[in-house]
Amino acid sequence: MGKKNTDEMSFLDHIEDLRWHLIRITLSILICATVAFIFSGFIFEHIIFAPKRMDFPTYKWLCQASQFIGVNDTTFCAAEFPFKVQSRTMAGQFSADIWTSIFAGFILAFPYVIYQLWSFISPGLRSNERKYSKGFIFMTSFLFFLGVLFGYYIVTPLSINFLGNYSVSSEISNEFDISSYISIIRSSSLASGLVFELPIIIYFLTKVGLVTPKIMKKYRKFALVIVLVLSAIITPPDLASQIIVAIPILVLYQVSIYISKVVLRNLNKKKKKKTV
Repeated sequence: MGKKNTDEMSFLDHIEDLRWHLIRITLSILICATVAFIFSGFIFEHIIFAPKRMDFPTYKWLCQASQFIGVNDTTFCAAEFPFKVQSRTMAGQFSADIWTSIFAGFILAFPYVIYQLWSFISPGLRSNERKYSKGFIFMTSFLFFLGVLFGYYIVTPLSINFLGNYSVSSEISNEFDISSYISIIRSSSLASGLVFELPIIIYFLTKVGLVTPKIMKKYRKFALVIVLVLSAIITPPDLASQIIVAIPILVLYQVSIYISKVVLRNLNKKKKKKTV
């Protein structure tokens, strides 16, 4: 039976259509999560625990950068971190394995997730807008993966280095639970991945008339404050880390202003053609 025309679909038909898209999204995440669970040994050894070792690429680069500017006494050049990761509950390691697999499954399935969401939205768009679907899925996925990599290689090591070396007394030894350690990696990577979707969000907000370049420029100062607050939330509370995270977000904000300009210009051209 063919798919009903969007104009003829009732509210319940739309709900049914959405339900099937959500089912496909859930299945895709579960399939990718199952694959991740099968290779969980590799994921934990080479991805999850990699930022805990001082041979991680980010630490090497920061150590070299510190030495270049004449700062030799830095935690980035240490032999190892002064903390251990432990499992303090019977089901701790199993739970960590399951949730890490689900987290990895969502990242791997993200392009398909976006494809399903776009498939639900696209029937309500014009034919000339639907032809950009491939570009939309590619750019959304690219920005998400770029954000995840930024979170993993920049935000995560900065957080682990700061929190892992932080000490109020030599009488206290740092022994972190596995769930606490993984949550740092998960929140840093996912938060960065979602933040990097800002240009896509601005694109759609401009299309529906909620955002304009003028508004974005007018509230640039407020946006700067929000960016700094956001940077403080997803990074450790030291100024250097917050600045490192804030810079790409500010760049994305500027790119979003340009995207908003282009979208608004195209909308105005279409309106002029209709009035002629």
